[in-house]
Amino acid sequence: MTQPSVILATASYDHTIRFWEAKSGRCYRTIQYPDSQVNRLEITPDKRYLAAAGNPHIRLFDINSSSPQPVMSYDSHTNNVMAVGFQCDGKWMYSGSEDGTVKIWDLRAPGCQREYESRGAVNTVVLHPNQTELISGDQNGNIRVWDLTANSCSCELVPEVDTAVRSLTVMWDGSLVVAANNHGTCYVWRLLRGNQTMTNFEPLHKLQAHNGYILKCLLSPEFCEPHRYLATASSDHTVKIWNVDGFTLEKTLIEVFLCFMCYYVSGHQRWVWDCVFSVDGAYLITASSDTTAKLWSMTSGEEIKTYQGHHKATVCCALHDGAEPSPS
Repeated sequence: MTQPSVILATASYDHTIRFWEAKSGRCYRTIQYPDSQVNRLEITPDKRYLAAAGNPHIRLFDINSSSPQPVMSYDSHTNNVMAVGFQCDGKWMYSGSEDGTVKIWDLRAPGCQREYESRGAVNTVVLHPNQTELISGDQNGNIRVWDLTANSCSCELVPEVDTAVRSLTVMWDGSLVVAANNHGTCYVWRLLRGNQTMTNFEPLHKLQAHNGYILKCLLSPEFCEPHRYLATASSDHTVKIWNVDGFTLEKTLIEVFLCFMCYYVSGHQRWVWDCVFSVDGAYLITASSDTTAKLWSMTSGEEIKTYQGHHKATVCCALHDGAEPSPS
């Protein structure tokens, strides 16, 4: 298969993963995933592989192949895998699971290389841009920083007791971290480097973003500068875009059609589970229980394309439209 310059994939409760032509909206490849639902998708930095986090395994698929079979399976979790991601050079992968663990996998060797016990079902894990700290959030409301150099937990936070942390995001330069929870609240901290290697959290802002659960929060990428945005996707059917300078609401992603004597508001009709920015921050992809994924313009807030083909809730999406990293 010839690799497209833009890799866009979605996964659904219909037990399929679909690859889409971003511009035309055509689905050009479908992978059957019969073993479980897929909770999270992530593309390797070199655009070669797609990781699908299921229950209780992670499967790695070759993006440039037409084979429906995974090239690798990672199987030591014992419950739903809710988070997966890659180190910047793609040498190792990290994961978080409802079994209460955060794991690190060397992609060049079999098995799990490291395991950290969170003592609560892990919903979200992000890698700090310094590539030496993982930050996890769990169902009990705990946020933990895992220092990969010291091989230990270096910091613990509980923004709201017994309120699940659903999603975490870190600014590309490591200056901010945002945690979103089940009460529709985002907590924002400045990240400061202390005398030791650990990152210190300085409270910056508390944002009541939604009336329902926040299922995903995401800070804009480096090439979006000087603009800095926070996207929040919610069970209230909306995606909101916030200006990080003051955390004011920039726009809510809905489509409004005007006609004679009336107007029609369109957008997602069910929970919005996931979102991902394009590399330049000009576009946002969203995935929803209404079975669709959508492409939005960040400039106008308008819907550009709907990706329709799944038969049940579309719960995660992955996008890689940037250049592949240069060989080191």
